[in-house]
Amino acid sequence: MNLPNKLSLCRIFLVPVFLFIISLHVTYGDYIAAGVFVLAAFTDGLDGYIARKNKLVTRLGKLLDPLADKLLITSALIALVELGRLPGWVAILIIGREFAITGLRAIVVKEGVVIAASKLGKYKTVSQIIAVVILFLQHYLYNIVSIPFGNIAVTIAVIFTVWSGYDYFKKTWVLLTEN
Repeated sequence: MNLPNKLSLCRIFLVPVFLFIISLHVTYGDYIAAGVFVLAAFTDGLDGYIARKNKLVTRLGKLLDPLADKLLITSALIALVELGRLPGWVAILIIGREFAITGLRAIVVKEGVVIAASKLGKYKTVSQIIAVVILFLQHYLYNIVSIPFGNIAVTIAVIFTVWSGYDYFKKTWVLLTEN
């Protein structure tokens, strides 16, 4: 159990903490939930960086890291839908894309092809994280500046989600259509 794997496990354990805080509906709960979410999201970049830099990539890490990522973003999106801050179709689109790309990776790995995270995929992740944080804090932000930051951030996240998903499928289409 190396440090990157511990960070991925930490991210998984922060998901119920994040959800618990949201469910309390306490004063400043959105700030605290956003803070826990940011902390968990930070571990995503950190674990990968440490693993690659120190050659600590493991099979366990290859399982834990994407699992932790999907649990974190999925739980946040579903919570935001429940709170009425995100349309359900957006959550379904983002979560559906994650399932599709996970399935795609599972299919092509049998052909000996590993689909590494692309720059578009990284932009997608960052845009989703920013959108989630803004949606948790948007009513505070909107009181300061009357700009619909949440709508803008969600639109950008949806664009990167669809674009990166299309890019992954385009790059592997030949493998998918072979007999």
